[in-house]
Amino acid sequence: MKLSEIQELIKFVAKSGVNEVAYETKDIKLVIKTGASAKIAKQQPIIMQSAVPMTTPIVQPVIQQNPVAQPVAQQSAKQETAVSPDAKLVTIKSPMIGTFYRSPGPDKPLFVNVGDEIKQGKVICIIEAMKLFNEIESEVSGKIVKVLVDDATPVEYDQPLFLVEPA
Repeated sequence: MKLSEIQELIKFVAKSGVNEVAYETKDIKLVIKTGASAKIAKQQPIIMQSAVPMTTPIVQPVIQQNPVAQPVAQQSAKQETAVSPDAKLVTIKSPMIGTFYRSPGPDKPLFVNVGDEIKQGKVICIIEAMKLFNEIESEVSGKIVKVLVDDATPVEYDQPLFLVEPA
């Protein structure tokens, strides 16, 4: 195909109002896109999807400060505690559905361990819900007797997380 023929084809495509034309022979492959197709391509977002392995959790303990996250943070402060009948232990329960994390990051120390003394208002874990990392604070003061949930596992609403011996 000669250069003059290619130029004529480009002019014809531009006048016809077609957005894109593809022409292929044994020797040449030619794709012509007009300005209209370029504008459409700029307006349409490119969506890329990638598979993330479910076995490796990515922990980024950043609590986003936006109006949507505020009620969830307030809800976590109002977590329920129930008194266990045996040994007068207090059960700290999950205030929401999500993924339970014992530390703010994979290389960071745990918030609390068995035997640690905690005070009311101390952050004891993080629950990730809908990509928001919610710090869960203790409603009671005392000593952690048992951690009932493994790190990076899903938890349900009202599921027991910790047993605490009140001070």
